Amino acid sequence: MTNQSRAQPTRDRHHLDFSSNAYTVSLVSNEHPYPPAFRSGDLVSVSGRLGVTETGELAPGGFAAECPQAFANLDAALRSVGARRADVVKVVVYLTDIADRDGLNRVYEDFFAEPRPARTCVGVASLPYGGVVEVEALARVRNV
Repeated sequence: MTNQSRAQPTRDRHHLDFSSNAYTVSLVSNEHPYPPAFRSGDLVSVSGRLGVTETGELAPGGFAAECPQAFANLDAALRSVGARRADVVKVVVYLTDIADRDGLNRVYEDFFAEPRPARTCVGVASLPYGGVVEVEALARVRNV
């Protein structure tokens, strides 16, 4: 039996890419020990995305600003590993105020085209950095 070692990943500004093309992960930061997105074959998992801007600050304006920004960040994480919104099959959204669910529905309808992916909405006591909404997703990349 031959013992093969996995090739070391090459790093660039956007992602790690293993030479086998079996795995692609978005760049891991020093602040977080996990990638924003991880792809294994056609399966993509996106870590929770908060409503933070490029500066790393929460979008000012509470839920009305953070929610669309969190979905924009989800979109960027998907693209970083070669996936698209249309590839998403399941979304989980965490809200610190479940009363924001109607506003979430409006953003969700604007973000995803029909047929929209399955979704779970969970009310939580708090989120990192004082955020009010966090979005994670599971996708299957389809060849089209």
